[in-house]
Amino acid sequence: MIRFESIISRIVILHVIAVAVTSILMSVALSWLLNLATNNIHNAAMEEQAVSLAGHLVVEADGRLSLALPPNLQGLYSQPYGRYSFAVVDEAGKTLFSSKDDAAVFPADPRAGTVQFLETRVGDAAISGASVRRSIGGKTVWVQAAEDLANNDVLIDDIVDDFYKHVGWITLPILLLLLAIDIAIFRRALWPLRQASETAQQITPARTDIRLPLQEIPSEVRPLVSAINKALDRLDEGFRLQREFTADAAHELRTPLSILRTRVETLDDPRVAKALHQDIEAMSRVVGQLLDIAELEAFAIDPADVADLQAATEEVAGFVAPLALEQGREIALLGATSPVMVKGNAEMIKRAIRNLAENAIRHTPKDTVVEFVVEDNGTVRVQDRGPGISDEERELIFRRFWRRDRNSQGSSGLGLSIVQRIAELHGATIDVENRVMGGAQFSLHFIPAPPYPKA
Repeated sequence: MIRFESIISRIVILHVIAVAVTSILMSVALSWLLNLATNNIHNAAMEEQAVSLAGHLVVEADGRLSLALPPNLQGLYSQPYGRYSFAVVDEAGKTLFSSKDDAAVFPADPRAGTVQFLETRVGDAAISGASVRRSIGGKTVWVQAAEDLANNDVLIDDIVDDFYKHVGWITLPILLLLLAIDIAIFRRALWPLRQASETAQQITPARTDIRLPLQEIPSEVRPLVSAINKALDRLDEGFRLQREFTADAAHELRTPLSILRTRVETLDDPRVAKALHQDIEAMSRVVGQLLDIAELEAFAIDPADVADLQAATEEVAGFVAPLALEQGREIALLGATSPVMVKGNAEMIKRAIRNLAENAIRHTPKDTVVEFVVEDNGTVRVQDRGPGISDEERELIFRRFWRRDRNSQGSSGLGLSIVQRIAELHGATIDVENRVMGGAQFSLHFIPAPPYPKA
């Protein structure tokens, strides 16, 4: 069984089949109606001829009937012409007058009603006509008039051929025009569904508030669209509860970690205290990142917000410099030295750059430099000298809790997912490349904004 993925294709194909079947049925019906109309015209003509013949019957002085035909009727019923014939039959069935050698046209005339329409065959010829009863001079006679259908069929065939020849040339363009109009109507009728599908493509885990529009949706599809919107409502509620749980759990963990940090500092063994302190700091970092994720899920950027990308990068570089120096790495700030204004929230932009910086410091070897490059077009690049990013890892690195080495300490796998979420909120893009001299380069491309007006 053929399946069509497109509703329009399905409707058009079914419509073409319906038009083809309708055309065949119309042709049969028209042929039947044409034959019926021809028979009716033929029967009326034969009845009229019989009545006309009866009008030429007269009663002689001796009481006999005579038939005086004018010359035009004599030629019409002549044997050489052979198309029409007549006969007059009395009550005894005797043929009084005939154009066919004194024989009745219809020997089996039942002579029942006032007008009878009869058919007979003479050899291969089909004869059809009418028998009309008349009372003349006290005598009842039946006047038969008939036509050889061989001639009539030729005329009908010519009419039918000419009719279908002209009707065919007219019908085909009409059907094609009707099909084109139907396709346009179908597309217009399904346009709201196309708009709904385009809206559905915008729904992501970060945009669960979008709903499919019900305006202009056909009533047959509206229950499905409503059901989808209700399902999205339930999903949105589930995401909300998940975000609230993450935020609540992170808040609840902060207090025990602070208490634990205080108690660790009172330990007598400094080596144990230092190791535990590092573990607590790692746990605190994870909790902080979970709070960042919960905040970002509900955060909305004010379209009027602008930030100085150069100042934000400089602040982050200064913030992470002690951490880098402690681990044997250096920090370099390159590129623009004047303000680079971009659209977005300054605090969120600093969080994104800081997560990229901490990731770079973690992966670059000792005695190497992590570089921050700010460009005037609204781009900031964070470069390291680490192992780089393989093609297979390009998409994986932005997943939450994904880590290349699960046994490594100090990484939760949340930093890059936070960067990606902040970029989505700002309408920014992220590029990941491997450097020629080794290492990875993460580039954030923000939307440039006009500079602050001068005072």
